[in-house]
Amino acid sequence: MHRKFLITAFLLGAITVAMGAFGAHALKAMIDEHALSVYETAIRYQFYHVFALAIAAILYEKFPTQSMINAAACFIVGMIFFCGSLYILTLRAATGIEWLRFAGPVTPVGGLFFIAGWIQLAWGIKKG
Repeated sequence: MHRKFLITAFLLGAITVAMGAFGAHALKAMIDEHALSVYETAIRYQFYHVFALAIAAILYEKFPTQSMINAAACFIVGMIFFCGSLYILTLRAATGIEWLRFAGPVTPVGGLFFIAGWIQLAWGIKKG
């Protein structure tokens, strides 16, 4: 199981670098400073949690508990909800498509998954 999470972390890391480069070079010409800040927050949190996912996968070998699997899953879901919603809000800023504002309330849900992932990580070490 840990191998799949490691591969996922590394692929998400590559995607994060590519998206960061896009934001630094092409996107900043398309959006205002506030929207760019939102995008940069998404990139930053995605990168933090790519490493958290990799750590959970590595720790699973020493502490093979369900909590480690839960932590990894929470980090992935958190990236989808938290970072994904911020990417959608940035897309809204770039395109003016108003119905994309639905993503705003989703962001805190992703944050809760990040928090749950860190708690599961701690719990998995305690139980292991």
